[in-house]
Amino acid sequence: MESVFVKTQANGALRRRKTDLGDVAFAWLTRSVAFLVLLTLAGIIVGLAFAAWPSIQKFGLSFLTTTEWNPPMERFGAVVPIYGTIVTSIIALLIAVPVSFGIALFLTELSPAWLRRPLGTAIELLAAIPSIVYGMWGLLVFAPYFSEYVQPVLAATLGKLPLLGKLFTGPQMGIGLLAAGIILAIMVIPFIASVMRDVFEVTPQMVKESAYGLGCTTWEVVWSVVLPHSKAGVVGGIMLGLGRALGETMAVTFVIGNTNMLSSASLFMPGNSITSALANEFAEAGPGLHTAALMELGLILFVITLIVLVISKMFLAGLSRGEGAK
Repeated sequence: MESVFVKTQANGALRRRKTDLGDVAFAWLTRSVAFLVLLTLAGIIVGLAFAAWPSIQKFGLSFLTTTEWNPPMERFGAVVPIYGTIVTSIIALLIAVPVSFGIALFLTELSPAWLRRPLGTAIELLAAIPSIVYGMWGLLVFAPYFSEYVQPVLAATLGKLPLLGKLFTGPQMGIGLLAAGIILAIMVIPFIASVMRDVFEVTPQMVKESAYGLGCTTWEVVWSVVLPHSKAGVVGGIMLGLGRALGETMAVTFVIGNTNMLSSASLFMPGNSITSALANEFAEAGPGLHTAALMELGLILFVITLIVLVISKMFLAGLSRGEGAK
């Protein structure tokens, strides 16, 4: 009997050692994967900085304040691409966030059951369309319609306003910063709407039913119950859409105009973005300052994306602290 007890204890100790070894191995495996991500990120930063170093040495901070982009004369400034990237992304978010919020609200709170699934599937299918298709559609279909019917209305209405009107003046060609921003908005709506819908659906049904039972309207339930419960997911979805807008290449290249000039504040004017500049010029850039300047543009885009991510994290942390204070 005693030998059986000792044997059982020995078997238990062996199983615990195996379990401990498995836990240690799994912990090291996950830790290695996490460090691999950090190493990859550091490698990208170092690689971009190394490739862009000739341009950084040559132009310094003037690269961020100069509008001239002249490859034959080897004079480069990033103001126009940076301006185009930021402006088109802001336009995309200003359009896409309210539309995505309305879509998610309708699908989760108002849509009949028979329409919810096919409509949700159709919205998700928009995310599967290649960006070059959006670009071709924007150039061949959207731009002519936009220049003939939409831009004249915008110029005749918003263009007459005191300060805001400067944004809606100029030649009505159908392509430009505003057109690129609208195409980007159409592209990011499926991403933001899908994330918002998913996070709205994880709100406990009992909490929402309790709010309805107290007499709250649908809007009050969404604003006071659903959004506070899912704000992290909503901000994450918006950041996902912003990241797609900042990094989009082909669709923007087709409709932005690809002009390295900043002649006015009008959104009707053609412009350029960091991604479209890289797509148009990288294959033809010779070794030297031109390639280094393009790599510095890539580094700037990386930094812009990092800044946006940090701001979103700080915003979420502020919301969490505010809830704790309440």
